[in-house]
Amino acid sequence: MAEGPRLRAFCTLLKNLILAALLYAAIYAVINLASDPSVAAKGKIGIPAFLDKTGPAELIKTTKAGVQVKFASSSKTVNINPQANVFNRPVTAVEIKDDFMGPRPHVDTEADLHMLIEECRGTYAGIEKMRNVFDCLKFFADGEDRYYNLPAVPARASSQDPRKAEYVNADGHDNTLSSYVPVEKAVAANGSEIGTCPGPIIPYHVYWTGPATWRVEVFIKSYLYTQNLACSRLWLWLDSDRNPKAVYDMLNKDALFARFLPLVERGDIVVKAWKFPSRIPLPKDEDNTDGFGYYSTPGKPNAKGEKAVAENIVEDRNGQQWLVLTPKQMTFLPVAVSDAVRFVVLHIHGGAYFDMDVLMLRDMRPLLLPKEHAFAERWAAHPHPGDYNTAIMSLTANSSLSSYLLYGGIRMGLNFHPRILGRMAWKDGRDQEFLMLETGAFDPIWTEFNWDREGRCTVPCLRDYGAAFKGKQGALKDEWESYDGPQLEKIDLSQAQRKELRVRDATEHIAEIDTAAPMPVPRHARRSREELENVPASAASPTSKVEHADSFQATLDEEAELRKAGVVADYVLSEDKFPPNNRTLENFFRGAWTYHIHNQWLKHPEPSSWISVLEHAHDGFFAGARTNIYGEKWIGPNVMPYNYWPEFV
Repeated sequence: MAEGPRLRAFCTLLKNLILAALLYAAIYAVINLASDPSVAAKGKIGIPAFLDKTGPAELIKTTKAGVQVKFASSSKTVNINPQANVFNRPVTAVEIKDDFMGPRPHVDTEADLHMLIEECRGTYAGIEKMRNVFDCLKFFADGEDRYYNLPAVPARASSQDPRKAEYVNADGHDNTLSSYVPVEKAVAANGSEIGTCPGPIIPYHVYWTGPATWRVEVFIKSYLYTQNLACSRLWLWLDSDRNPKAVYDMLNKDALFARFLPLVERGDIVVKAWKFPSRIPLPKDEDNTDGFGYYSTPGKPNAKGEKAVAENIVEDRNGQQWLVLTPKQMTFLPVAVSDAVRFVVLHIHGGAYFDMDVLMLRDMRPLLLPKEHAFAERWAAHPHPGDYNTAIMSLTANSSLSSYLLYGGIRMGLNFHPRILGRMAWKDGRDQEFLMLETGAFDPIWTEFNWDREGRCTVPCLRDYGAAFKGKQGALKDEWESYDGPQLEKIDLSQAQRKELRVRDATEHIAEIDTAAPMPVPRHARRSREELENVPASAASPTSKVEHADSFQATLDEEAELRKAGVVADYVLSEDKFPPNNRTLENFFRGAWTYHIHNQWLKHPEPSSWISVLEHAHDGFFAGARTNIYGEKWIGPNVMPYNYWPEFV
């Protein structure tokens, strides 16, 4: 009698296994079908109904508001006005002068930092000029012949010994050369190589956590657009304390950063893992703490030959002192890690540090070459000499000052806020070693925003940090109230340049991962282009929100198909919510070295806004259709243009 129930149980189990196998096979087949390139959407925007006449008809719907298009790469259905959208809007309504700064300064040019400060501050105690940003910018724009200086040949940076250079790999050969390449033999950066620098190569440091966003893209492009690439390196520090695979993810899984992989291969961008070090070297034969914490009698050597000479400082058997963090301190590091990162990396490596929400407008090299080049910025219009802002900062590597500031942050409970360290330096009489440039140099709107401005408003006159992102006609009031320049020359909009600047010639595309030439990537980070194409922008950090995930970029073929379908028609000015205007980069805080957008993380630049003007300048430059501000053409690797934001199409 027992055989019957056993047989029924066996049959039931077998039936369930067969059903499970069939279900698994069905799911597997669906996944394979969905990932089959032959049925997948083509290009990043992916409109298969246009490109190969297959796919659902509901991709395009005509409504009273325009034409609705469902883009495969966006979760949103986009309303397109055929007569006025990003595919046919002119870039500008006036003549553009790209090379308004003239030739780039000589590679050995040095800025007189004290003159830059005094012309914009007044006296140290009086700060008579500090709130007059208009005059400060005018001096920066028109006074290069006064504050830029080319030293005598023996004193130039290019004449110094690379083996004694402040920076690691300052000569491109790990500081092994006896002299730099002569200026006349130096090779500029080009499509195949980074070039050679007739002088020290200076590192530019930035810190980032999580996947790349539009902020990473616009910072990198502003760097490539303005800096002397053969003589600088962009070090992108990724937070590997939070994500040990941060570097791998950025190089292998980040769809947005993939557009910069050729520049990683060429050497322009160095992607590095940031882990807070437990010990940091200090310069020899100096009191690196101004006496704070040094013991009158050093401790006894341990088994490694190290002895404690001060609180958090040990000295090894070779006389090298190390700043040491205890395990408890490492556990309770402050949340604002980026405040500490800048002081650590500049102490160890030197160079300059930049927050990622800073946009470069001019070549920074002349500010970084003087022998005494330690500086930061003033905190708004605060008159206290210790109120620093370190969104942009330069320090000499392994120096007494960098050691002092680093130790001070540890001594005050791992607090590296710039105003805390600045007040400390002021009290200890070391603030004048750490120069304070006025806001006009790096953040010209800050004084206006805090209602502290005296004299005329800047050009443009923007009164809040969101203004640079606004592009609707009439959105900004009196932005030209201080403009004294010549009347801007209008152009024929029917002949104006459109945004699609992704070709250098008829055959060379600068577009999607799946349509461009194969991208060289670091050997340790090789992935197929199919893998890169199918990695979502959020793949690098599943828990991180990617603010720009719904942006997209159309290929030239896709735009052509949009036009054939009538979704993009001839441009009609009266139909445009964001019409072209008289904004050009030439008049965007001319004279300032950078513009700080101040954490506008959730804003997207509207078409025809000042930030959009900057984007157009970048796109035209990287496409080979326009020059940068120094009249130089881009001959480097292909760089993909900025994506479109669906809400503005």
